[in-house]
Amino acid sequence: MKYRKLGKSGIDVSEIGFGAWTLGLDWWGKKIEDDEAKKMLKRAFDLGINYFETGDIYGRGKSEKLIGEVFSGMRNEIVLSTKYGYDIYSTEQIGHKELPQKFTTEFTDFALKKSLERLQTDYVDVYGLHNPKIYTIKDKQIFDFLDKKIKEGVIKSYQIALGPAIGWTQEGLESMKVTNATAVQTVYNILEQNPGNLLIAEAEKHNVGILVRVPDASGILTGKVNADTKISEKDHRSVRTGDWVKEALKKVDQLTPIAKRNGLNITELAIKFILSQKSISSVLPTVVSEEEIEMFSAMSDGKYLSDDDKNEVIGLFNQWPSYELKASAQTA
Repeated sequence: MKYRKLGKSGIDVSEIGFGAWTLGLDWWGKKIEDDEAKKMLKRAFDLGINYFETGDIYGRGKSEKLIGEVFSGMRNEIVLSTKYGYDIYSTEQIGHKELPQKFTTEFTDFALKKSLERLQTDYVDVYGLHNPKIYTIKDKQIFDFLDKKIKEGVIKSYQIALGPAIGWTQEGLESMKVTNATAVQTVYNILEQNPGNLLIAEAEKHNVGILVRVPDASGILTGKVNADTKISEKDHRSVRTGDWVKEALKKVDQLTPIAKRNGLNITELAIKFILSQKSISSVLPTVVSEEEIEMFSAMSDGKYLSDDDKNEVIGLFNQWPSYELKASAQTA
């Protein structure tokens, strides 16, 4: 496992991180029982993964609790990152519908204390705003409060996680301007490079680390999803239409020659393309088994794409039809 700096924080994070949302939710085709979840976390650590990314909304704290239990007494050996912003304490979530958001200083203080309790720690390395809208990112009071928490030693740094859907370009660019923001998290993969390429270029100017989620394009790039795959409505991937899958598979065919001449399969090409870019701090694949953790971990070996191959991948992307990007409803 190789390691990189998380933006201006100076924190060393594993190139492959553990996105622990699947431990708290059964939104990825599998319900992970607690014993298996703990084995997955331990296996990830044994393979050199030190960056564990979660959020209080994942199972209403379940993911955080599992991480806290597994790494109790090992605090200095791991990098803990969690997120807040959804009111999980007074509102029930129906399906995948977004909950109301709160980013007041009072709620931030309350949510942080609850996360610390579940994680069994007195500080987190990275505290994140979970899918904030543009008016939240422009609210200086929020970040003044987080800066205060850094001075108190309760958090070491903070990130802005963009979403929930792909896009949020304006939010991402605005996040880069936040003085002490150390990372921005976004959807990014070889099939969906917009707005990621723009954010990556901007991140380099501001010494902000990019955290990548959905690097496998919801299973297209691992072969778990193909034209015959039936996805349950309860599965987070159900937003991927049949037409989208068919078009994505055609794009994979165009990328395959690049993979083959580098001695890679398409999954390896996908991850190594991302890691070929120095603004990337960590890649957070969605994993539901120890075997998947082992597969992705092996791809962090320092052997990535040449500039020519990387530019060829970007060139192919630029030839494909554009797609709709989401943005916050309120841009004031």
